[in-house]
Amino acid sequence: MRMMVGFLRKAPVLQVRFNLTASPTPQSLHFLLDHLYLFSSSSTSISTSEKPHPFTVSYLINSCGLSHKDARSASKYVHFESPDKPNSVLALFNSHGFSKTQTSKIVKKEPQILLSDPDKTLLPKLQFFYSKGASWPDIAKIVVCSPSILKRSLENQIIPSFNFFKDFLQSDKMAITVVKRFSRILLFDLHTYVASNMNALQEFGVPKSNIAGLLMNQPMAFMVRPNLFRENLEEVKKMGFNPSQMKFVIAIQAIRAGGKSSWERKIDIYKRWGWSEEEILLAFTKSPWCMIYSEDKIMATMDFFVNKMGRESSSIARRPQLISPSLEKRIIPREHKEMKLNDVAEDCLFNSENPFTISLRVSHLHT
Repeated sequence: MRMMVGFLRKAPVLQVRFNLTASPTPQSLHFLLDHLYLFSSSSTSISTSEKPHPFTVSYLINSCGLSHKDARSASKYVHFESPDKPNSVLALFNSHGFSKTQTSKIVKKEPQILLSDPDKTLLPKLQFFYSKGASWPDIAKIVVCSPSILKRSLENQIIPSFNFFKDFLQSDKMAITVVKRFSRILLFDLHTYVASNMNALQEFGVPKSNIAGLLMNQPMAFMVRPNLFRENLEEVKKMGFNPSQMKFVIAIQAIRAGGKSSWERKIDIYKRWGWSEEEILLAFTKSPWCMIYSEDKIMATMDFFVNKMGRESSSIARRPQLISPSLEKRIIPREHKEMKLNDVAEDCLFNSENPFTISLRVSHLHT
């Protein structure tokens, strides 16, 4: 059965075919990449002053902790001759547990916030998140990740966007989880993008509970044009993933997380351990988590099994479930029990026993 793996570019979709009944032909492992998100890292352009203002620059350096370069840059967007207004903003952040480093990052990203009314404009937004179950440390992280939230309307933007997630997830706590994962999601047109992509998942037969899981773990996965998202779903389904199973949305999460450079670095890591492109493709279809774990996690796990346990790298490619944080924590042997752990790892690698059952056996060796 011929399968196609599509990877999205600005230009037409690149399609890669491989056969899952035999060994897949890796005509390209540059698959599932080149996805374009709806936003860039740059801020919305606003009018700037040509010359920096000495008092403002000095204040940004001495009171906000900006470097001289960053202060000069920020002073093009904000100007004040008195410290009263910015002092009141800094006092608000300080009184709600924001660290100096966090406040500095906020001012660097959105210096105009220093001219906001702390009681009428800023505090109600902080209190809203707190009322929905976010802790003050959580709120500080939300604002640091997306300071522009404080510039948006509470009634017209933040509350309706939050309620969108609450209505779908049926929980303030779960909605806050989404916001903590990716706070900028509150700033977009959710009905045009997120809702459309949720509908696409439902049309493909993905259970609502699995959609909720993807939304809470990887909300950025939904921030793609609906036509491209549907192409993602089509290609993942053609690879043999069943939409009714959680592995389907994990594959989507793997595709959308990290971006092209992260994906390619992980491909390179597996190749350095001797995996062929066919093995990487098959490992992904067996356990898409193998492309979600961090590069450090992959390296540490491979090093443990290959160099410390003396196993063949290809045997791990056949059992990609072994690349698991829980296994790494439980299998790393204590010196005086290394032989027993080697025996357990042998079972895990070459027998049919579930690796997560093996991990429980390993844990008993430590008791």
